[in-house]
Amino acid sequence: LLLLCCAEEAAVIVSGLKNTDVFVGESATFTCELSHPGVKNVQWWLDGSPLHNNLVTEISEQDGMIHTLTLNDVACHDSGTVTFRAGSLISSAKLLVKGILPL
Repeated sequence: LLLLCCAEEAAVIVSGLKNTDVFVGESATFTCELSHPGVKNVQWWLDGSPLHNNLVTEISEQDGMIHTLTLNDVACHDSGTVTFRAGSLISSAKLLVKGILPL
């Protein structure tokens, strides 16, 4: 019988980032769910560059466990690896921005 108690139990990633394909001008959303709130040093990265909350990059958190990154109005050069870090936990996924094919 395994009993789970103690708030000191390390958080784990319940649901990690998923690879996302979008077209130029669309929004790309990445979500990572942690097992419990209170994890410090939460950071989002795109190809090794830290992301910050602004008009194009929306970073939000729900109940301290569901962390969401939305990249608005993406361009081809936004394609790359999105990484979520929370303490020692890391989840990554690929973002592929596809151009519009001429008719």
